[in-house]
Amino acid sequence: MDAATLGTLLVGVGAIVGALVTWVGKRGENAITGYTSLTDQLQEERDRLERRLAEKSAALAELHALRAADQAEIARLRGIITRYGGDPS
Repeated sequence: MDAATLGTLLVGVGAIVGALVTWVGKRGENAITGYTSLTDQLQEERDRLERRLAEKSAALAELHALRAADQAEIARLRGIITRYGGDPS
């Protein structure tokens, strides 16, 4: 069987399957409705996850700021210890 015959056969099978789906009813319409519903659900989930990510990013930024403040305080205290002749290690 050459490629042209195989291609023709596959096109014929595709046409028969397409006709069967149309004959069964509004399956295509139902599929589109289901696809739209699924798309809406995925977009809502994506939006919800983006909000959670933004919240976590804000919390992380706050923790970074607190860490920076702590590091500055540690450096200040080490300076005081060194000034009084101590070893801050």
